[in-house]
Amino acid sequence: MKLNMRNKPGRRSFLGKSSAFLGGSLFSPLLSNKSLSFESNGIKIAIASICLDGFGDENFENTFRIVPKTDIKNVEFNVWYARNITPAGIESIRQRCYQHGLTPISLQGTSFGGNVIKDVAHKLWHMEQAKNLGCRRVKFTGSRRGEQGGLETVIEVLKELAPAAEEMDVLIAVENHANNNIENSDDYRKIFDAVDSSHVGMCLDMGHFDGASVNNFEVVEEFAEKINHVDIKDVVAFGTYKSVPYGTGVTKGEAIAQALVDKGYSGYLVIEQAPPREDLDLTTEMSRIYDIFSRFEQ
Repeated sequence: MKLNMRNKPGRRSFLGKSSAFLGGSLFSPLLSNKSLSFESNGIKIAIASICLDGFGDENFENTFRIVPKTDIKNVEFNVWYARNITPAGIESIRQRCYQHGLTPISLQGTSFGGNVIKDVAHKLWHMEQAKNLGCRRVKFTGSRRGEQGGLETVIEVLKELAPAAEEMDVLIAVENHANNNIENSDDYRKIFDAVDSSHVGMCLDMGHFDGASVNNFEVVEEFAEKINHVDIKDVVAFGTYKSVPYGTGVTKGEAIAQALVDKGYSGYLVIEQAPPREDLDLTTEMSRIYDIFSRFEQ
């Protein structure tokens, strides 16, 4: 089954709703309650804080220590702990980004699932804080397959969030994971059949698709109009989800990126190699991956 997604405006040009580092005024204390954005098309490379802080509550110390040593300027923050998503936590991210010359481009919160009312409120808060930060982009995956209400609950929550996302002008990126309620093409067909919004789309995680035995190139071909965010990741084998340093596994990241370019993708390619490995110098490793994909930047 193919989706009819022609003539739907605004599906691939959301990069312009991200914040930009335009000098000290953007993140200054005097403007701490304001959000600014810029219009831009094309592809930019970003890095997820999970690459450097892992799954623990590290208050992004490693992110702010390591990323400024690279040529990467765009950061996705994995706000999985309570203090990260409070107003004080968001202000801390804002101020430290300014201090280090970095641009926050998205917030990834914890997964869909469970009580619908609480989940809608949780996602709405992330959307509001993303807008306050200026990045206007949030990312969520699902719960373990068949748990927390399954895909039906994800769809129910997205139905409530879509009008709010359009009104707030915040993009929701729905991320696939192996062994997850959001795992394969059929899951996304059901989502987009039920929720047809320019502000709800797919975060294509190339490693998780490979790990779930899903062909990334077929996903790009079918869902190009809905892909609004992309995670760069490599896995040990097709059909086995185990993350490995990019280039040592089976994921054809550069070819996938080129396929996206050929389809007119505009947005971020986010380095999301995790968890960090103690046997790798992370500054060198993140710079290496950036160098591989920097040719796609526009």
